[in-house]
Amino acid sequence: PSSLTLQLSQLLGAWRRKRRVEVSLYTASGFHCRTFCSSSSEPGTQPFEVLLEHATIEIHKKKVFLWFSHLPQEEKQFGGYFSPETMHVDPLVLEREAEERAGVLSSPLQTQTPSTPSVTVEQLFEPTDTWIEGRGLNVLLYGAVGTGKSTVVRKLVLDWCAGRTLTHFKLLVPFSCEDLGQLSKVASLRDLVSRKYRHLRKHPLLSGEGDQAKEVLFVFNGMEKMNLDFRIGATELCSDPDEALPPGVVVVNLLRKYLLPEASILVTTRLSALDRVPQKYVSRYAQICGFNDPDRQRAYFNSRLLQQGGGSARSHEAHALIELLYLNLQRESQLAAACFLPSYCWLTCATLHFLHFTDAKAPIRTLTGIYTSFLRLNFGGEVLGTGAGTNVPIQNQPSSLMLYVVRTLGKLAFDGVTDKRTSFSEEELEQWIGGKTKTDEELRQLAMFRTDVLDFFLAPSVEGGRRLPAENGEHDARRYVFAVPAMQEYLAALYVVLGENKSALEKLTTQVSAAIGQASEDVNALVNILSKFIPLRIFAVFNLLKLFPKLFEKISSRNKGSIARTMAAEMFRTEDSYNEDVLDQVEQSLLGVHGPHPKQYCEGRPFELYPIFMGGLLHYGNRVLLQQLGCSIQSTTVAQITQALRKYLVRELSKPQPPEELMDLLVLLYEFQNPRVTAEVLASIRTINLTNIRMTPLKCFVLSSVLSCTPASYHLEEMNLSSCLLTHDMLQLLWPAFRHTHNLNLQYNSLGPESCVLLRDLLLDPMSSIRSLQLCDNPLLESGACTLLEALPENQSLTHLSLMHTGLGDRGALELAERLRQHTGLLELNVAYNNIGDNAALALVDACREHPSIHTVHLYLNPLSDVGKQTLYVRGVPESQGGRRVKVLASVIEGADISEDWHPILTVIRENASSWDRQRVQQQLKVFLRDLDWGRQQQQQSLWKRMHFRRVEMGVRKTLKMLEKDDPPPSSGVNQ
Repeated sequence: PSSLTLQLSQLLGAWRRKRRVEVSLYTASGFHCRTFCSSSSEPGTQPFEVLLEHATIEIHKKKVFLWFSHLPQEEKQFGGYFSPETMHVDPLVLEREAEERAGVLSSPLQTQTPSTPSVTVEQLFEPTDTWIEGRGLNVLLYGAVGTGKSTVVRKLVLDWCAGRTLTHFKLLVPFSCEDLGQLSKVASLRDLVSRKYRHLRKHPLLSGEGDQAKEVLFVFNGMEKMNLDFRIGATELCSDPDEALPPGVVVVNLLRKYLLPEASILVTTRLSALDRVPQKYVSRYAQICGFNDPDRQRAYFNSRLLQQGGGSARSHEAHALIELLYLNLQRESQLAAACFLPSYCWLTCATLHFLHFTDAKAPIRTLTGIYTSFLRLNFGGEVLGTGAGTNVPIQNQPSSLMLYVVRTLGKLAFDGVTDKRTSFSEEELEQWIGGKTKTDEELRQLAMFRTDVLDFFLAPSVEGGRRLPAENGEHDARRYVFAVPAMQEYLAALYVVLGENKSALEKLTTQVSAAIGQASEDVNALVNILSKFIPLRIFAVFNLLKLFPKLFEKISSRNKGSIARTMAAEMFRTEDSYNEDVLDQVEQSLLGVHGPHPKQYCEGRPFELYPIFMGGLLHYGNRVLLQQLGCSIQSTTVAQITQALRKYLVRELSKPQPPEELMDLLVLLYEFQNPRVTAEVLASIRTINLTNIRMTPLKCFVLSSVLSCTPASYHLEEMNLSSCLLTHDMLQLLWPAFRHTHNLNLQYNSLGPESCVLLRDLLLDPMSSIRSLQLCDNPLLESGACTLLEALPENQSLTHLSLMHTGLGDRGALELAERLRQHTGLLELNVAYNNIGDNAALALVDACREHPSIHTVHLYLNPLSDVGKQTLYVRGVPESQGGRRVKVLASVIEGADISEDWHPILTVIRENASSWDRQRVQQQLKVFLRDLDWGRQQQQQSLWKRMHFRRVEMGVRKTLKMLEKDDPPPSSGVNQ
């Protein structure tokens, strides 16, 4: 047919030009081309079937590349800057001899420096001395959970598609054993291939003819998820790729080399399933050991954290983070033991990205969500076998591995949090994890759990950078801790929220309620039957549930109320009130503590993340992920806990909270992601005091996100962000929060002239109602101050403005005097310590006297002459009608009398001396002494007057002496 000739000519032309063949050229060719092509071809040409095979393989590479390039949802939280090529770091892979298998079931964290060199997967498929001609190699790659088996397979497939590795294999066919294990129908090998790779349905390399299969590599990832049986009596032999058999039988025959013996096979599996493939069917064993040195870990961090957008500033911060990480790893810290597993390197990067590169435009991410995603990446779809773990009836369906983790390690973590402990002995691990097993099935599950999972969560404790050795004596010195500290709190929180800490009565009523629910209309028949077999005390519960259906609901809701009480109690523990906020604690656990260790006010380590994780686990998004892991949190449970939690939080917030505790509360509300509950809790708060909290972009984003849940009518009386290390970029994140406050305190930060543009726009925003703005000790300079003052003519809400020590200067003071004429609401103005001279000060005071409402101006610590200061006090009422006097605070005396505000002036000086120019302040204090001496001479002194002058003079001299000794008290910030 002419259409077939046209297709053939197009295909040959495309091949000769070495262009990629599109799917449209051959998808219609659903027939055998051998009968069409003649045996003789022109010189320099290739048979049509060869070209078609090549084209099919090119399609296969393209499709497989697209499938394996797809990143899971968890990777998108990094901002979408990654690809499998840029973020991959090769883990340590060691070839093992067959007899070494018995010794590899120990913890991979205990692997010492390898005596054999690391190998690549490509090297494992090179012929060996024992290789048999015409028989492909079977390579078994094994390792513990989290060592990177799936990542290595994905990179291997992508490299083969790109022609970078294993080029002697024309065809690579990857399979997921999880998918194969779920197939219930029989299928041939070619059917199994065509189910996933339809374009390979008729490919001759899989036909079994000749030795063509020698160019085929099968990859079976996660072999432990299939129940392979190599016994001849249980698995029949098969050598026909077209014979339909159960998937497990097909895989067994491939490994036996009975089916396609020339094909090579790569199998990945967990440690516990290592012996499911008999030794005689394995050509090579290789153990994947993770990252065995800080350099591999650093390369991984570089691949993740340096792929950030946002300019040089963000890149510089990423480099600084990596340096701190590397220093912490080189000290052989506890983090280094955890980062042996690439999975924990991922968790470290994800957490640091969350802490330092939070973007307001990116989707909402929470710390709880990161840990939940981490567990889904490593345990999604993982089962332990038949049975649901300890203390529960054996079921016929496989149990969730994650649920088993919660019921064992979660119990251990919960008891550790309750007793404020972080380390556990081997005897304690034996007691909590394996001490209550009874049946053979439970023992089998326990052995599998210990082999595959236990070392994923627990690592030997490190003290002083050295791992504690095990002693041969009666008392073992080796202790174990959770790989990362926050994991203990997460698992403890999950243990509680899932209701695994129920009392015996609650567990009994749950089982009885489920039985009655299944019986439905046959409750009476069920009760009559069970009453003959079960004890009377249990039968009484059946009757109570039958007669009073709400009894179980009351018991259940009481349990949910206890969870809420636990959350509130842990949130506001008095002994934890002076620790750093939880976000700083998380950062220190990753980057280490450089310099003096922070002072701790409690003996044990605080567990302040524990209640926050409990709140985060109630969020719908995290519950969906946990459902995929086999851990279900019902909506009714969430509703009951939420209702009780709101009540307890509102009650606790009626008491004043330290800034660190308040920051933790904001993080809890952010992790909770429940706008309605957040608004109800914040309704009881009228002041947010975060003074001295080290604010970061994330904390600013948390504060704004939480306040955005409140209605537009909600306003705080005060938001105190003094001494918080705020920058211009942070102000932009805080903009939504500023709209909800009347009194905004931004003293003692690092806000420069560029920040004044944002503050000006904030004062002009009709949605904001700021009455007091305090900007003391920010380097605004004259240009910034002039920009800020542009808002005064149109803003009518501002009543108090503090620009003390902002570099205002004469020009700024004159600009302020000019702008005051157009603003009618200001009551108090603070421009102290701003290098303002006599003329500018007089002009400003004149403008204040003309102003209808200003009553106080702060001008102390400015270089005013004695004549200038006296002029400020004695200048009369202006000629214009309505003129008035204004209290001018320029010294500790006012005229010839002691100023009523002398004590606040000295207090401001004392508490800011550590950050101010010491010599400049000393000179001003000496000027105060001269002012006091002059005032004493201007009037007849009574005894009371002399005592008052003496008292003020002693206060000035005491402050001066303190400065001369260079021993100022720590700055705590003063609201002036």
